[in-house]
Amino acid sequence: MSDSEQPPAGGPPQPADGAPAEPPVTEPPVPEPLPTEPLSRTDSPDPAPVSRLLPRWLAPAGELPGPFRRAFWRSPIRGPWLTSVFGLILLAGVPVVFVTGLLSYAAYNPDLSPVNDTTPDKGWLGFYLFSWPTRPEWLYRVNQGVHVTLGLVLVPIVLAKLWSVLPKLFEWPPVRNPAHALERLTLFLLVGGGVFEFATGIMNIQQWYVFPGSFYTLHLYGGWIFVAALAVHTGLKFPTVVRAIRDRGLLRELRVSTARTQPEPPAAGYLASPDPATPTISRRGALAFAGGGSLLVLALSVGQSIGGPLRRVALLAPHGQDTGSGPDDFQINVTAADAHVTADQTGESWRLALALGGSAARSLTRAELLAMPQHTARLSINCVEGWSTGDQEWSGVRLRDLARLAGLASPAPVLVQSLERAGAFNRVVLSAGQVMDPDSLLAFRVNGADLSPDHGYPARVIVPAAPGVHNTKWVASMTFEG
Repeated sequence: MSDSEQPPAGGPPQPADGAPAEPPVTEPPVPEPLPTEPLSRTDSPDPAPVSRLLPRWLAPAGELPGPFRRAFWRSPIRGPWLTSVFGLILLAGVPVVFVTGLLSYAAYNPDLSPVNDTTPDKGWLGFYLFSWPTRPEWLYRVNQGVHVTLGLVLVPIVLAKLWSVLPKLFEWPPVRNPAHALERLTLFLLVGGGVFEFATGIMNIQQWYVFPGSFYTLHLYGGWIFVAALAVHTGLKFPTVVRAIRDRGLLRELRVSTARTQPEPPAAGYLASPDPATPTISRRGALAFAGGGSLLVLALSVGQSIGGPLRRVALLAPHGQDTGSGPDDFQINVTAADAHVTADQTGESWRLALALGGSAARSLTRAELLAMPQHTARLSINCVEGWSTGDQEWSGVRLRDLARLAGLASPAPVLVQSLERAGAFNRVVLSAGQVMDPDSLLAFRVNGADLSPDHGYPARVIVPAAPGVHNTKWVASMTFEG
């Protein structure tokens, strides 16, 4: 543009040739109005400040530390399939343990007398109770052996199952909707009830009584809560189990090696990791590991119930290894010293007080009792803790003969009282059926020798199929209902 040329009207002045250009003058930008709605995670470039404004229990799962983040759990074998298989194993075993536990309680004949009832406030939970039979004589031995041994065998499976669902215990948010709330509640009761039942059962086997109340009461109530939660949880999760087994197959997945193991997709369920690590064990290996643990527990516990050579390796039942010597070489639960029963009480001054109802008791010496017709029976003592003495040869007077001697005209229960004063089972009421069984004895000898003090000298009760604690030792009196 020449000097004579004029800038367009209204335009900015033009610099001369060679002069530096001046920057255009612009108005400052008008700031955008602040949003009136609170920012969401997607609105904010930095979500952390937003979560700090919220209660921690409302914070998004991705912002929570450690195990509350789904990506924290990286096992490539965890998922609905493995959890479902462990669940099916427990679903086969737990009902058997539960039913045998209920039968174990029934064996005490709690409805017969308050003396026998360890859980008097059970209410309708005792709807199934019946008079416990004396035949077959191995009934309680098998029932309690299955209950205790199977319970121990399932412990490795329970632990593996808990490992498989561990991410669910930290799932966030804890409740999403009513259906999810019900699932979480049953999961809490299932895990809590299962841990409680297995833990208290093991503690009872080891006679480690640190319970806040009666083991029998706590174990019975805990068992009902555990099984109720299991039933509801099974109903809620059964479609997931069916889908998981159908999608991957049962036998097909068991043939997959570690090198070929593939994680389940995150869409399969919360247990499947969104960021799985490289597999170091297959699902088949995990099942074998848990199953091997169960087989080891079986080998170390079953001998206490079935006897034979395996009794020597029943290391998980050390109480079952306490024995006498010679003819008395079988398990002792409570010794005379433990029961505070002295030689003065069991010596020549001992008498059996035999009575009918409220009538005066008849006093019998041991010599008088030995002069009565003696009967021999091969019976075992079987304890609630799962161990059994195996069959021993007992000899003594039949209880039904003592009932007739007391003046009993028809079968009736009998209250048996021990010289032991402080024990929880120092007395018992035996049913009429137990009294009338031909092998129910007031025994004085075992395996051809007098009872030892620890086995109940001068006399003890032996009843077929009865719990061990009902085979009262150091008998002081017998009172028949009349």
